Amino acid sequence: MTPTPSPAEKSAALGAVELLEQLRQDRLWLLRHLDSGRWSEWRLDLAALERELGQLLEQAGDRFGPS
Repeated sequence: MTPTPSPAEKSAALGAVELLEQLRQDRLWLLRHLDSGRWSEWRLDLAALERELGQLLEQAGDRFGPS
């Protein structure tokens, strides 16, 4: 049997879910700008960062619940 989370734990989990959603939105913003051709001199580095962020968000989403 799993213990019932405390109010503080529930609040922290909710905060994490909100943070993950904001980071997903930021990732989409970055992807849209990369696709539109902005920052061409940094495109490869930013694309790699976007991919890593996507992987991190996926792993965090698995830990904190569905997105």
